[in-house]
Amino acid sequence: MSIKRKTPALTGQIADADIRLLRIFKAVVECGGFTAAEVDLNISRAAISSAMADLEQRLSLRLCQRGRSGFSLTDEGREVYAYCLQLLTAMEAFRTQVNSLHAHLKGELNIGITDNLVTMPRMRITHAISALKERGPDIHINIRMTPPSEIEIAVLDGRLHLGVVPVLKPLPGLDYLPLYDETSLLYCCKGHPLFELVDSDLSLKLIEKHDAVVAAYAQTAEVRSQYQALKASASASDREGIAFLILTGRYIGYLPTHYAERWLREGQMRALLPDQLQYITQYAAITRKGARSNLILDSYLELLRDSEHQS
Repeated sequence: MSIKRKTPALTGQIADADIRLLRIFKAVVECGGFTAAEVDLNISRAAISSAMADLEQRLSLRLCQRGRSGFSLTDEGREVYAYCLQLLTAMEAFRTQVNSLHAHLKGELNIGITDNLVTMPRMRITHAISALKERGPDIHINIRMTPPSEIEIAVLDGRLHLGVVPVLKPLPGLDYLPLYDETSLLYCCKGHPLFELVDSDLSLKLIEKHDAVVAAYAQTAEVRSQYQALKASASASDREGIAFLILTGRYIGYLPTHYAERWLREGQMRALLPDQLQYITQYAAITRKGARSNLILDSYLELLRDSEHQS
């Protein structure tokens, strides 16, 4: 008995309308559903639903489950999403390469940055973007604030051109350009029992008795050792969460000095035994090793290197 082969669903050329549907699908997946994608796409949920139905009909595949149980991708949907990323990345790479033939820079630069670096006094990221926009006024800058692990993955798979992350465990598929050394100290807030004590009355033994907020994100072994002596009774997924808890007056916790500066200046926080209780985190700009040449990215990396001597 002969087996009848199914006719391929996607025949003919991929049109602009297909690309539009794929971009909507990508946004829905990354937002986690139709409702969440409305703001990102600036179109109604009904329009998103219609577009998804059109794409499924075009591909003859069921891409996702949606209903009372929530949104989830089918196995085929996950594969189509991966292929979609490859296609859109290739299209952007083609556009960037063609634009590189012109003296005037055009295209996109997608950057992922770890949270709460905007208060860093050495504004290398900001200054380099400013200089890049002077070179190419039509360059479109896209910045995403996401956790370091997500930034690393996005740079590796091509969704981001460049990331700025703490250097915890260097990955073999990435190139690293050192940017910052960030100092963190242990702080308490006004109203906390330790706040009014003079330095001579403070001791490690006394500090270790008080409730502390610890970081719930990845840290180096050296940094983790600083937390081990503390009485960990709360955790936070980022530095802003740590600051929230310190400002309750009930917790002590580590913060970068540049981030705590505003509260220090206002007399709302103080550092505890800063000569002893501190650690340094190194930050670097990461790019995918062996990535195809991109004039915009190459120009930005050049400007980042130059900013080392200007900061």
